[in-house]
Amino acid sequence: MHADISRITFRPDRHYSAVIAQQGRVQLDADANEQAAIQLLQARTTAADLIGQHGGPAGATGFALAFVGGGRELDDLSIGAGRYYVDGILLDATRPQPGVPVVDDGHAAEDADEDAPPADAQPPATWTYWDQPDGYRDPERPGDRLPTQFPYLAYLKVWERSVTAAEDPLLREVALGSAMPDTAARLKTVWQVLPLPGSQLEVEDGASKDQVRAAFAKWAAAQAPTARMAARSERPEHADEDPCLVKPDARYRGPENQMYRVEIHEGGTAKDATFKWSRENGSVTFPVDELDGTWVELASLGSDDKLDLNVGDLVEFVDTAYTSRGEPLPLLRVEEVDLPGRRVRLSGEPDSSVGRRPGLHPFLRRWDHRSGSRHTSGSGRTKQGAAKLRHGAVRIEEGGWLPLEDGVLVYFEPGRTYRTGDFWTVPARTATGNVEWPTDAARRPLLQAPAGIQVHYAPLAWVLGEGSTPDLRMTFAPLAAVIPAANEAELAAEATAEAEALAAETAAAAGSGARTAGQDDEGQPAH
Repeated sequence: MHADISRITFRPDRHYSAVIAQQGRVQLDADANEQAAIQLLQARTTAADLIGQHGGPAGATGFALAFVGGGRELDDLSIGAGRYYVDGILLDATRPQPGVPVVDDGHAAEDADEDAPPADAQPPATWTYWDQPDGYRDPERPGDRLPTQFPYLAYLKVWERSVTAAEDPLLREVALGSAMPDTAARLKTVWQVLPLPGSQLEVEDGASKDQVRAAFAKWAAAQAPTARMAARSERPEHADEDPCLVKPDARYRGPENQMYRVEIHEGGTAKDATFKWSRENGSVTFPVDELDGTWVELASLGSDDKLDLNVGDLVEFVDTAYTSRGEPLPLLRVEEVDLPGRRVRLSGEPDSSVGRRPGLHPFLRRWDHRSGSRHTSGSGRTKQGAAKLRHGAVRIEEGGWLPLEDGVLVYFEPGRTYRTGDFWTVPARTATGNVEWPTDAARRPLLQAPAGIQVHYAPLAWVLGEGSTPDLRMTFAPLAAVIPAANEAELAAEATAEAEALAAETAAAAGSGARTAGQDDEGQPAH
């Protein structure tokens, strides 16, 4: 998540069930975030255990798909309202309906959106493939269109991403003033309905639904990246045997505690993949007010000299659609800064697909890598040379320690594949002069899979053509049920038990009366 956090302490393998706050202690963001992560894991694990890998509640199962032939227009899919669970994650396909405005003839709607539908237009009841809320499909892009060759599989792609006030201004409490641009961030569940050509599935003509589901599960498993990374602070060999060999700069040398983020920019194999890194977990952003060619007017140039923009900084032009599509564009370099005008000039004009719609809340995200960094060879020896950039991001070099800055190094395991958006976080601390990273007993850094993005998949429909879309969804019934009425045998047994209990009470009462009749008030025999 791109948020201003100190570190991530949640470790599922430790099986912690709760975070216990202690009196008189400093409250940290990591503790509160770990509590939320624990509860989220418990809830989703329970749901997945009861529901299975995916499914929806009977009577309210969402994401029913229907093929809508385009004729002269483009084909489309209607997406039915309702709820669905994928790996325990709740999704809701219900389309919100617009509110009812106050009718006031004396008030002119001066700020009305020119592209908004007429006030008397009937709003759509459901989502479609082309207007799904986080799909951002573009009819002008052939790759976004539904396949023209049948059959193809329509499936759900689900993941989570962070949202800050730069993207959702309503998260900001304006009463705090300009000195406090935001408070907490949010985690958003994203779902997309996407097509998969039948040729990419190993199924034969006339395959059953179970065979299609099994083929899709195999395809989904193959989409997971295999990348693994390790991190450490610069430390010479034999440092433990002879501490006198340790140079003063053989440690994390940053002036402040940092939360480094290493994120894959372009995916693929090592020869094609690139990465970018930030010392602030990618949280330094600048909302865009206006774009004019290569000049970008910003809402602010930063709160201080550590969180501002300077000539030479590399930035990523981002908006909501760009983030949801997950298709990386070249990073741009800041060439000039106009402080009075709150403007920066970039090394190139941003791609036409991003930043042109204010409603998508465009912003610049600063990354902190530079060309000209030192690199280390596979043998661990340091060598001088410029960091190899492609489209503004650093080329991945596997099998050697690559320096970020101030003694922080990362290592990519050879022979792996990478996926855009996957990331690792590396907390660096001045108190220890080290980074927080898992190690073995010999203090060797351990290779770790990405901390995210966790992508989940579920099949929805096998589209054979107009009027023929076999449903691949699953459904489950509520666990609660009406208490059944007792049958005759149970009623007879209950009556017999009641009769026996009454007889026992009667006999006990009779015996007590007989004993009382043969005794005086003090329990002595009567004369």
